[in-house]
Amino acid sequence: MNRFRWSALSLLLLGATVQAAPALSPARTPEQAGMRDITTLVPDIALDIRYAGSDNFTGRVVPGYDAPRCYLLQPVAHALARVQRSLRARGYRLQVFDCFRPASSVTAFVAWAHDLDDQQEKARYYPNVDKRRLLDGYIAETSGHSRGATVDLGVLDCRDGRCRALDMGTPFDYFDPLAHTANPAISAEQRRNRQLLLDAMQAEGFANYAMEWWHFTFKPEPTPDTAYDFPLR
Repeated sequence: MNRFRWSALSLLLLGATVQAAPALSPARTPEQAGMRDITTLVPDIALDIRYAGSDNFTGRVVPGYDAPRCYLLQPVAHALARVQRSLRARGYRLQVFDCFRPASSVTAFVAWAHDLDDQQEKARYYPNVDKRRLLDGYIAETSGHSRGATVDLGVLDCRDGRCRALDMGTPFDYFDPLAHTANPAISAEQRRNRQLLLDAMQAEGFANYAMEWWHFTFKPEPTPDTAYDFPLR
């Protein structure tokens, strides 16, 4: 039976380099953690929070995602709002896939990665990678997501009045070398689209994770040694 196996693993987080696990904050709400709902700063930002539904690599709602919300630490949220305003002036909008991720949700991701019997979404998300290798850089030990400083996102082209997602060469959460930001195998148009996002994010202090074109962390992180664990509601 496909299921998440819960364990006492230390804050194992998705999509970042390996480092010492941060301390877990006692904060139980976004307000206590000093986080802001991004839609209170830029109401027109497009939220497509995949883990609050079944359209993600696990094929189900991820524990902790009770609602499709985007919370980020205050300075990170304000920086992302500036990115949105900059792109809006050129006819584009951000499409946000994930922001703050509860530490308990990360534990569920790692449990899923260890469950080799669950391969139901392999064809869509990791067709060319053995699931046992997903812990080698795609699902890793720590991530800015649970520290409130990392966001996954793409870009919508709204210049003709109808918004459509720019072609980035792969879908979000496609675990494959083709999703590496600088992969030379993508088309010229896809390179331009990735560069558009990269330039806009870097201009406001976000650094890209080279294995995932969608993954950006604000630098310097406001609370680099602290992770948070409250549900999205």
